[in-house]
Amino acid sequence: MEYRNLGPSDLRVSELSLGCMSLPMELQEARNIIDAAVDAGINFFDTADLYNHGRNEIIVGDILRKKRQDVIISTKVGNVWDASGDSWHWDASKKYIMEAVKKSLVRLGTDYIDLYQLHGGTLEDNFEEIAEAFEDLKREGVIRQYGISSIRPNVIEQMATMGRPSAIMMQYSALDRRPEEWFEWIKERRISVISRGTIAKGLLTNEWEQRMTDNGFLDYSKEELAHTLKQLEQSTDYMLNGAIGYNLKQDVIASTVLGVSSLPQLYEIIDAYHHPASQDVLEQWMNMTKANRYEEHRMK
Repeated sequence: MEYRNLGPSDLRVSELSLGCMSLPMELQEARNIIDAAVDAGINFFDTADLYNHGRNEIIVGDILRKKRQDVIISTKVGNVWDASGDSWHWDASKKYIMEAVKKSLVRLGTDYIDLYQLHGGTLEDNFEEIAEAFEDLKREGVIRQYGISSIRPNVIEQMATMGRPSAIMMQYSALDRRPEEWFEWIKERRISVISRGTIAKGLLTNEWEQRMTDNGFLDYSKEELAHTLKQLEQSTDYMLNGAIGYNLKQDVIASTVLGVSSLPQLYEIIDAYHHPASQDVLEQWMNMTKANRYEEHRMK
């Protein structure tokens, strides 16, 4: 496993990271997956206070407690479960962030969080106040670094202007190339991208025909999508190898997050990582897919 620095920080994260949202909520099953990930060299684990009403943080923290010095834990803040437990609302106030981090620390069973991310964001948010909250937590040693998980360029721009984030988590894949137009801007600010959606809801695997819907994908019609995926499949034996390689060829990306719910899925991803598609194949993928753009330069 190779490692890359997260922004200008001293955090070195594995190129493959485990998205914990998909983990089974049975402790032993989750432990088997996380232990196998650690054994494979994965040191970066991403969760959020929203997942499973906080239980995800509890399970991740419990499993990683004895490995705490060797792993990097990321969690997120901003989404608040309503009293009914059936829905949530948004709160990015400094007051809420300062309260929520304490609860995450308890659930994770740790006294610090390596990467604390704003879990979304809107133009109505006070990003000066948000940055102040994160900077205060950083000075106190409660968090080591902070960032934002968002696909909205104007929101990302606000966070990067008002604060000093080390990371931006963005949806990115060979089928969703919208972030590419922002990569240079992000690199100039010494921020790293953590990519998610790497396999585009399973479309960038050899099981893509079972994942197709009548809606297509982003600006791909169903017919365009099927044609593109057939081309991609013909270019390589295993599309998963291409999907992971496509993301990691971007030097602005520090790590690509993949979620798994079983050990076989984890082993398949690790195998694909260790047998990357060739640079020639990746160039073909770039030529075969659309250079998508966000519908608006500044998304609301």
